[in-house]
Amino acid sequence: MKHSNVIPNGYFKKHWDNHVKTLFNQAARKQRRRIARQELAVKIFPRPTAGALRPVVYGQTLKYNMKVRAGRGFSLEELQAAAIPKKLAATIGIVVDHRCRNRSLEGLQANVQTYKAKLVVFPRHARKIKVGDSAPKELATATQVHGAYMPVACEKPSVDLVKVTEEMKSFNAYDKLRVERMNERHIGTRMKRLRRRIRSSEVHPVDLPVPSFLSPY
Repeated sequence: MKHSNVIPNGYFKKHWDNHVKTLFNQAARKQRRRIARQELAVKIFPRPTAGALRPVVYGQTLKYNMKVRAGRGFSLEELQAAAIPKKLAATIGIVVDHRCRNRSLEGLQANVQTYKAKLVVFPRHARKIKVGDSAPKELATATQVHGAYMPVACEKPSVDLVKVTEEMKSFNAYDKLRVERMNERHIGTRMKRLRRRIRSSEVHPVDLPVPSFLSPY
């Protein structure tokens, strides 16, 4: 609107009652989802109800890299460490992601679990047992796993209580930070001065004492 006129707010008797959602069907949807889960479990028996096995990976970027979640698939390095061929993994319920890369040894070792030791492979035909299929005793005692076979568990960090000592009370963190910032700011000048002393003296650089600002502690 131009000038200082009142902004129009015409309502014009819209049929608001036709656009209100009551959501009275939540109880019926809950029952329908439960029946669908039961039918799916019967259909895919004896495989786990949650689907194929997926690894535990860390989130991307600085915001989410402390959280763990289920990844897209196992890397080729993890399959090699677990002695599982790439073509066999898809047939025994293991998802493979050839683009996945392992950046840490801890993550690689965490995903190489004892899944193959607990695996029960049913034969395609009951009377034709091939190499790699489980024994009849294992087939008789096998049960279907409901939910995730290896769920992602977030470990809560433990807090260790320490008694505060007099040395801790006397430590001044603010002064320590100021000194370390100063050392970082003057590292170039001090290194230049140290090289000048080495060139002007006849002493070997190994015999010179290490300055405190170059110490790693």
